[in-house]
Amino acid sequence: MIRVRNLWKRYGTNDVLRGLSLDANRGEILVILGRSGVGKSVLLRHIIGIEKPDKGTIEVEGVQITSLKKNEIYEAVKNMGMLFQGSALFDSMNIEENTSFYLKQHGDPKTGKPFPAAVIEHKVREALAMVGLEGTEKKMPSDLSGGMRKRAALARLIVYRPSILLYDEPTTGLDPITAQQINELIVQIQSELKGTSIVVTHDINSALFIADRLALHQEGQIIHVAEPKKFLNIDDPTIHFLKETFKIKESHK
Repeated sequence: MIRVRNLWKRYGTNDVLRGLSLDANRGEILVILGRSGVGKSVLLRHIIGIEKPDKGTIEVEGVQITSLKKNEIYEAVKNMGMLFQGSALFDSMNIEENTSFYLKQHGDPKTGKPFPAAVIEHKVREALAMVGLEGTEKKMPSDLSGGMRKRAALARLIVYRPSILLYDEPTTGLDPITAQQINELIVQIQSELKGTSIVVTHDINSALFIADRLALHQEGQIIHVAEPKKFLNIDDPTIHFLKETFKIKESHK
């Protein structure tokens, strides 16, 4: 369970988060919809502890991470992983090295002990197979297409099997077929890991495919949260626009 309460964040004179509150339930895929630049990614960075709010609290599995010191945050979020919008692969490392990076740096998240090399190799191959990237271990990120880089970033995320997964615009910049493949992987990974996922996006088609619940992020706050069918029936101009956009795309399939 993740509880966000009255979160505020200002950059200069711009209040990006304005008293935002939100709950993510254990075992669900919660999709946060909103236009680009409204602070959806900022919210994710706060949840994983990369940034500190000016005011408000975030509780992850009963631990209030906003009250922790920097050296304490890692312990609180070690079972959490994030897929960054640009994939954030290390350009100087091949795909095997990228995927194994967390395992080599931190060892077993449960025990803290280093993994044997053979175990790391097995986990890496297993994660790459899960996202359909068998045989790419020695390739560099520059050798892969945008969709393949996104898959490689997914493999790096799931290799240590986090219980909370955060996705920042996972289908941005991808063609419709590749975007749908990523959507299917998100659902597959959720089923496999039985974790909690929070996905931020402005793509209504992706959102409706993967979501257990939808939340609308607008003007620094979450103003609506509901299951997909109920969400689409909320009387709100932004939701009306999203619904009509979805209908138009559906009619062209």
